[in-house]
Amino acid sequence: MTREAADRLLARVWSELGRDEGELALLAPLPDAPLPARLDVSALAVASVAAASLAGWAHAATPGSIRLDGDRIAGAFQSERVARFDGVAPEVWSPLSGFRRARDGWVRTHGNYPHHAAALRRVLGLSNADAAVPALVDAAVAERGARELAAEVTEAGGMCVVVEPEDPAADARLASGPLIELARLGDAAVRPRTPSEPGPLPLAGIRVLDLTRVIAGPVATRTLALLGAEVLRIDPPEPAELGWQHLEGGPGKRTALLDARTADGAARLDALVAGADVVVLGYRPNSLAGIGLDPASLAARHPGLVVGQLSAWGHEGDAARRGGFDSLVQAASGIALIEGTDGAPGSLPAQALDHASGYLLAAAICSLLDRRRLEGGSLLARLSLRRTAAELLRLPRQTGSAGPRSLDDAAREALAADLAGPAGTQRIAVPAIASPAGPMEWGSPPHAWGSDAPEWAE
Repeated sequence: MTREAADRLLARVWSELGRDEGELALLAPLPDAPLPARLDVSALAVASVAAASLAGWAHAATPGSIRLDGDRIAGAFQSERVARFDGVAPEVWSPLSGFRRARDGWVRTHGNYPHHAAALRRVLGLSNADAAVPALVDAAVAERGARELAAEVTEAGGMCVVVEPEDPAADARLASGPLIELARLGDAAVRPRTPSEPGPLPLAGIRVLDLTRVIAGPVATRTLALLGAEVLRIDPPEPAELGWQHLEGGPGKRTALLDARTADGAARLDALVAGADVVVLGYRPNSLAGIGLDPASLAARHPGLVVGQLSAWGHEGDAARRGGFDSLVQAASGIALIEGTDGAPGSLPAQALDHASGYLLAAAICSLLDRRRLEGGSLLARLSLRRTAAELLRLPRQTGSAGPRSLDDAAREALAADLAGPAGTQRIAVPAIASPAGPMEWGSPPHAWGSDAPEWAE
């Protein structure tokens, strides 16, 4: 990592959040995070975790008292490598997910979710049994043109993108705007803390409604839970969340099911919004707008909300209609070819776009809660993985033959916590963020998906 790159990125994020530059002195010098890559993943990871730590604890810190641990940051960003659920390592990628050579280029497919896998099978003409054999999948893809295949899979409701070279002009256009977009959605009264709310953690008394899944959104909301917020995650009954993925993002939260596409589910969900301080959105922006869960509609019905929103590609126009994942954004933005070898694409050492965007959103939400106490209003913070990718692509790159160090398996194992709870025994990476008292630890284990009542705690 270039220490200067992490410092510069953090300073700009802090300025975008409207925070006092003097608060940066509350952090000890930033560490290196062992996440070796050609791109400066370490600087992105350290700056995003530093922003979340500082935004959460600035009111209780003294100069230099927030000290980050680079190994903990790397372990958290690579959390799937140490995760164990009842002693079993998760199958992170399905046979239909990965890079594949088409007739005229490379594509990246994503088939972890059953409905996305079914769409890929239909387009490729594969049976369930055939789709479990990588060589048969490779052969089916090799017969197709890359752009034709990606378009057909997308039209069928699946996930496939062409592996593209980087486009510096596109990245410059994205980087000309803020990494974290902030907006005032409407007027509302100041909402100061009540005397019963203060507690030992900075977000004690804050209620967060978590309408996210996969990685980025759950990272943001589990960070808010770690800082003391009451977090209630709501999922639709179908499609089910991937079990290991839910547990990884679940420490400190409760989890329930409601279908907002039904009248009863929508009414019950809106009642939960009415009791929330924060709503975090992680689904495609246009799909949320179709059921009245877009930021503007939420703020109109419930003035005074802080809304956080994440998307894969962006929040306006065609980008708002596209679904996506970190791996697909890496492929389409040029990252995969930069990290590849001999013309074949490769990957970053972590789902870094997801994790970094999650920590940055947590930092933004903490900052907007502070602003709401002073100024009132309904407030919005939003990020996209593609914008985060543009930031990474514009950071300094690794040169020379000596790359940064990497965590070995033993080091990763030492950076995991064993939690026993309603979902069984789980081994999950320790938290990355730090407080003035030192590194933080998970306060409670994740619950099994959908196992709680859809209501706020008394």
